[in-house]
Amino acid sequence: MDKYFSRIYRNKKVLITGHTGFKGSWLSLWLTELGAKVIGYSLDPPTKPNLFESINLKDKIVHVIGDVRDERHLISAFEKYQPEFVFHLAAQSLVRLSYREPRFTYETNVMGTVNILEAVRKTKSVRVCIIVTSDKCYENREWVYGYREIDPVGGYDPYSSSKGCAELVTASYRRSFFNPENYSKTHHTALSSVRAGNVIGGGDWGEDRIVPDCIKALCKGETIVIRNPLAIRPWQYVLEPLSGYLLLGALMYEDGARYSDAWNFGPGDESIITVEALVKLVIKHWGSGNYTIDTSRHPHEAGFLKLDASKARALLGWKPAYNVYEAIEKTINWYKNFYNNVCKEDLYEYTIREIKGYVNRLSDKYGEKFR
Repeated sequence: MDKYFSRIYRNKKVLITGHTGFKGSWLSLWLTELGAKVIGYSLDPPTKPNLFESINLKDKIVHVIGDVRDERHLISAFEKYQPEFVFHLAAQSLVRLSYREPRFTYETNVMGTVNILEAVRKTKSVRVCIIVTSDKCYENREWVYGYREIDPVGGYDPYSSSKGCAELVTASYRRSFFNPENYSKTHHTALSSVRAGNVIGGGDWGEDRIVPDCIKALCKGETIVIRNPLAIRPWQYVLEPLSGYLLLGALMYEDGARYSDAWNFGPGDESIITVEALVKLVIKHWGSGNYTIDTSRHPHEAGFLKLDASKARALLGWKPAYNVYEAIEKTINWYKNFYNNVCKEDLYEYTIREIKGYVNRLSDKYGEKFR
């Protein structure tokens, strides 16, 4: 399907934490199509329904149920399967839940990351490790400029703060144990962290996420409730950051010293719109529905957030394929197929076709690197 990625990932052992989640399921599916031997380490799927079970991924990968907070079990999985690539996506990923359960959030997002890095440090087979954090890891000053990789990390709420902490942990391990200056001398492991914008796509039923909230309401004929209509976010289709992770991983495998760093993968300015504008587009593509604004008091959430992905564009050659309008159309069509089977096609095959269509779009726009 994809000559550039396949050349790197075919027959490679790739361990993905959080493989039962929304992004993790898409990444696992893409890697299986590239010929990788995928080992998933995660808790059970977080929602019903979910993408992982909807496309029967369990039968296509090595499926390990485990908690990243359980260091002993995690290291045993590394020892057993000896992965060459590690993509760490497992996380407590909800801002509002982090207010209710801050300890759990920090244990999962900070100590879970420490446990992953310890497992990598103790497993000599690992050539590439990518730690997935969040665009919310930055110390958000609500400015109109996009945050760059050199800007301070921080975070107002426990979730954002925990992702900032995970970035600091990753940077420390990179300097202390996987220093690019010593690559191929004292170690052979490349370590990077990646931050993406607000990801949308089919198969997400997460709690307190605007597109899943819309879908749940629309399926029941209920009114969509918006908490923060004027909040501005960098929306991007789920395959956009995943293509960045895969491209980065391939380049790290070929030249670990050069590409071990922090990286942003965000959309263009045309895809940075308000929550209310997003909801209107969702309703348009669904074909019906309405929304209301809930003005009651809610925990603090950032009003404006934007990523600067110029580094990935310049040094990796990565660029987004879809704008927000195309991303929403693709997303809603996936849900329509799930609920109504409008394409009269198996959901697994439909999802594979979405990946192939995305790769074709990348190659048409940016050349053979992505084919």
